[in-house]
Amino acid sequence: MNRWFERLGASRAACVVGILLSVSGCASIVSNATSQFADNLSSAILGSNDVATVREAIPAYLVLIDSLVMGESPSPDLLLAAAQLNGAFTNLVEPERAGTLSLKALDYAARGACLKSVTLCDLSQLSFKTFSERVESISLKEVAPAYQLAVAWTGWIQANSGDWAAVGQLARVKALMTRVLVLADGFDEGGAHLYMGGLETVLPASMGGNPEKGKAHFESAIAYSGGRFLMAKVVYAEQYAKLVFDQALHDALLNSVLAADPVAPNLTLINTLAQERAKQLMMESNDYF
Repeated sequence: MNRWFERLGASRAACVVGILLSVSGCASIVSNATSQFADNLSSAILGSNDVATVREAIPAYLVLIDSLVMGESPSPDLLLAAAQLNGAFTNLVEPERAGTLSLKALDYAARGACLKSVTLCDLSQLSFKTFSERVESISLKEVAPAYQLAVAWTGWIQANSGDWAAVGQLARVKALMTRVLVLADGFDEGGAHLYMGGLETVLPASMGGNPEKGKAHFESAIAYSGGRFLMAKVVYAEQYAKLVFDQALHDALLNSVLAADPVAPNLTLINTLAQERAKQLMMESNDYF
């Protein structure tokens, strides 16, 4: 599998962290930080258009976030925010480090989701029958942690795509994400549809994939975000259009991404990365098709 979903995630960390440390001191930050701080940090990162600065500041971010989680009783919201940040950074580091971050993201997400609801505890350890029954019992109030767990789980599987035991868990991720869609079809501005689109187009139809179902998910993701989530179009082009050899669709999607304004709340960094990827794919288009 390629790294399609890693492109879904990743502020000016050096500035933010530097200011915080100079004002309060490291010990004070660690002892007084809350899940709201982690949420704000996440928003600052995702709202940045400075990919280079974010990439350079990743070590500082990770130390800061891990120090918060190492508190005596981290809240579920803090754990889930930490999972999101670790998962986002996998797109900005080399594959070896991405594997470490994806494992940490899954650990944080699993712990946070379990603290949110016992229904979400130990899902990877259950028999598939029991797992399926548990997933069917997930309620609307559990959608957010279930979604975050599914996202982190997908990232971990991708990082271990050479391990068939890990790849074999894709069915569980699809079941969990499907439940999210049943309960809240437009959750995360279509984010769940984007992940499902990617999962359905990992393989061609001849090998068990479902490209047309994936296409429908991609179009739903674009519609729910009002076109603001540019990565949805990039993944649509790379996963579906290339799979079915539709160059016209491929190029149209990518050109619309390149022409768009990347600035949007909590999407600016991802959109900037989407434009970088779109430019690369367009350069390769004629050779591929």
